[in-house]
Amino acid sequence: MSQVRVLVGTRKGAFILNSDGKREHWNVSGPHFAGWEMYHLKGSPADPNRLYASPSNGWFGQLIQRSNDGGKTWEPMGNKFEYDGIPGTHQWYDGTPHPWKFARVWHLEPSLTDPDTVYAGVEDAALFRSTDGAKTWEELSGLRKHGSGPSWQPGAGGMCLHTIILDPRDEKRISIAISAAGAFRTDDAGKTWRPINRGLTSEGLPNPNAEVGHCVHHIAAHPSRPDVLFMQKHWDVICSNNAGDSWQEVSGNLPTDFGFAIDVHAHEPETIYVVPIKSDSEHYPLDGQLRVFRSKSGGTEWEPLTQGLPQKDCYVNVLRDAMAVDSLDSCGIYFGTTGGQVYASADAGNNWAPVVRDLPAVLSVEVQTLQ
Repeated sequence: MSQVRVLVGTRKGAFILNSDGKREHWNVSGPHFAGWEMYHLKGSPADPNRLYASPSNGWFGQLIQRSNDGGKTWEPMGNKFEYDGIPGTHQWYDGTPHPWKFARVWHLEPSLTDPDTVYAGVEDAALFRSTDGAKTWEELSGLRKHGSGPSWQPGAGGMCLHTIILDPRDEKRISIAISAAGAFRTDDAGKTWRPINRGLTSEGLPNPNAEVGHCVHHIAAHPSRPDVLFMQKHWDVICSNNAGDSWQEVSGNLPTDFGFAIDVHAHEPETIYVVPIKSDSEHYPLDGQLRVFRSKSGGTEWEPLTQGLPQKDCYVNVLRDAMAVDSLDSCGIYFGTTGGQVYASADAGNNWAPVVRDLPAVLSVEVQTLQ
């Protein structure tokens, strides 16, 4: 029988949750890297036992850790991330210039085909790549050479590169998202980049339709349709059918279109999931009801999924990397909250149950389907 491994990053370490294909009973391992902020950990599609993790600590800084046995043991890898010397600044909230600095790794994206190749999205916003299993890193500096960098500014969590989407048809095509700059795409393996924000509107900008400056929270895509991108923005759920060349709003009948997480069903590429929260100043569910919303038509028409989720007095948030989908025949959906709960649905969201309730605040959730 297939197995499922859920990788959970929290404010105080990492946890690994294991179950069989029924997903009824779970074993919990952890905390790994106890006391460290675990912004992200993810497994290699090419080797499920190869895991990468990005713990950070206010005293010791940012580290990269690697496991070759599914998280049973870990070893520190090369932790030297150096911007390649491109001069220049980006702007802060008040418009004053600030030099680029390295703060933390927000997202790790292993190659689809090579377990030794992994990408890292960092703060301040830049993209790095390792081809030797995270021992050494190089910046794909074409992104910051684009020229729009001086107009990038931090979102509330920092100026982070938080989304990395690798095209399964073309290894040279990579799409990324930055808060708060927007989405960008390369078609030549990172040498050159261009903004892909046409159709985005952000009322807080001097020019609401600007080429860059949009606060993108997360982007998701289905591997069978890599040109179709779904975006949760700072207000608005958006869809692109042409790899980001243009976007259209699909918020439809959502009770609020502010949120962070978005993901796509494993076998139904038109079925997408979001977790709306009240507003950009009140980061909790509307009316204290924790609801996942599902659209089976690529957006516009949405239905609330509530069975097994608290429907009163719930004031948690679900962060941008805290939702994941397994690839079993009956698609499983997982998400974690800032209250330390991880919820799982073994039937595509119809019914939910907590896997664990009392973890530290959850920063990220990833899932591996194991044979």
